[in-house]
Amino acid sequence: MWEKILGRFPTNLIIYSTIGSLLIPMVIYKLNQKLHDYADPPWKKHEGEK
Repeated sequence: MWEKILGRFPTNLIIYSTIGSLLIPMVIYKLNQKLHDYADPPWKKHEGEK
């Protein structure tokens, strides 16, 4: 019975890949936002942001 229940769960590789496919783009997006906030010249920033 336990084999049937445990056989339906995804493997560790699938779980880690799913978490990585969410976290990696999110971290890159946040890093890109921080770099733009820090490094963009004043003429390139929008008027509402200061």
